[in-house]
Amino acid sequence: MMHIKEIMEFLPHRYPFLLVDRVLEVEKGKSIVGYKNVSINEPFFNGHFPNHPVMPGVLIVEAMAQLSGILGFVTVDRKPSDGVVHYLAGSSKVRFKRPVVPGDQLRMESQFISGKHGIWKFDCRALVDGEVACVAEVMTAERDV
Repeated sequence: MMHIKEIMEFLPHRYPFLLVDRVLEVEKGKSIVGYKNVSINEPFFNGHFPNHPVMPGVLIVEAMAQLSGILGFVTVDRKPSDGVVHYLAGSSKVRFKRPVVPGDQLRMESQFISGKHGIWKFDCRALVDGEVACVAEVMTAERDV
């Protein structure tokens, strides 16, 4: 399990763009499970949609990419402090199944598919109360900074 301080060692993101609150389990080179607590205090809810707040789909995909980036770092035993980051390089097969709203806990799961030349591919899904909210294949690119 990783708490927020350890997560912040693996991700360069900070408020309001750090979208992983906890890592529940990680198996190097295989899979990772974590979550994001969705709060009405998130700055994007002011404009998306004020009378019917819904977490933007692109941020759900970004959250899954951040979680996948942690798996990538753990797999190769590196951290941003080593002078590298994982950028979101692409997504495919993205499908949204239900809205994510304030008060939800977004459970994210990512499984390693492949990796070559610093490009990593992951099979991801995000769930709320056991119900799938989003599925996607996500690619990250490890780059020196």
